[in-house]
Amino acid sequence: MSKDVAIIGVGQSAFVRGYEGSIRELAFEAYSEAMKDAGITSKDIEASVIGSAPEYDKQRSPSGLMAEYLGLNPQPTFNVESVCSSSTTGLWLAYSMIKAGLYDPVVVLGFQKMSEITSADSQERMGRGADIMWESPFGTMMPAYYAMHAQGHFARYGTTEEDLALIRVKATSYGKINEKAVYRKELTVEQCLESAVVASPLKVFDCCANADGSSCMILASADKAKEISSKPVYVLGIGSGTASLTMTGRNTLYGLDCAKVAAKEAYEMAGLTPQDIDVAEVHDCFTIAEMMAYENLGFAEPGKGAELIRNRETYIGGKIPVNVDGGLLSKGHPIGATGGSQVRTIVLQLRGEAGDMQVPGAEIGLVHNIGGVGIYGNVIILGR
Repeated sequence: MSKDVAIIGVGQSAFVRGYEGSIRELAFEAYSEAMKDAGITSKDIEASVIGSAPEYDKQRSPSGLMAEYLGLNPQPTFNVESVCSSSTTGLWLAYSMIKAGLYDPVVVLGFQKMSEITSADSQERMGRGADIMWESPFGTMMPAYYAMHAQGHFARYGTTEEDLALIRVKATSYGKINEKAVYRKELTVEQCLESAVVASPLKVFDCCANADGSSCMILASADKAKEISSKPVYVLGIGSGTASLTMTGRNTLYGLDCAKVAAKEAYEMAGLTPQDIDVAEVHDCFTIAEMMAYENLGFAEPGKGAELIRNRETYIGGKIPVNVDGGLLSKGHPIGATGGSQVRTIVLQLRGEAGDMQVPGAEIGLVHNIGGVGIYGNVIILGR
């Protein structure tokens, strides 16, 4: 089990609809919180990695803007993009640079101001995340893609719309106490099932909302982390995988192969199994995405994910608490910031600093962050 790289600071802005400031001001909110958390200043940072989905940015090459505004010049800055998993891909890059002895410490900043463009433009750009020759010209959108996964899971395993509603109900039960979340209203199963259909079988409350937000992580070598921080959280395992961009190239419609590959790598690197995980953050852009994550990560056997939520095993007090900060379904989904927010939640859990959302005695945590419709998958295992 490797303990060569640690996270020494985390931060996150509130996730909101319609942030009134600029992207640099939005980014500063997470950055300043992370720097205060780590107890360091911009002069201590040797490199920065900025993650966002550039099709939503009016500012071209935002890494240069962020480095200037945050006082990180003349240190090198890098821009990474893997759509919704951009900030955990940024963590990958920072981890690699530290392991290579190039820079230490490194800041990873993810952001997205989704309200920079109209909803119609946003949907069009999401569609272009698919193959622009063979899929997106036919009107494919994110809800439709995940609806195909839901239909596939229903057909193979007998999963129901009520099972998906139970996932959203759990999300809202924790989202209501998360001051960083955009959606803080608790829902019932009936309200979820009665909401309007978006792409059958997915309804309004099966879908997460776009949001504006930023997140920040500060990584350092284990030696430097011990000098700087009294509460480092170590990267024990890290894995990544990809899958065909086109749905016709996929092996299944009831799981995400990229997540399975990433999870296998992360577990092997950490020398751990799914049974060792005390708390997890999974990429629940849609309720079916969380259901598939249960199975892809080994928390349940294929087809048995519904049993976890029916038996409340993914609540605090259950076998494997999942998304006890409300997940994307309640927090919202500012694309470039999402993965960093997930990491922040796990870091706070492992420090025992998650407040009302705390999982008692959590020592090992997992982050599962997906880019696009299962195109990219990152899994990170963290521990004290």
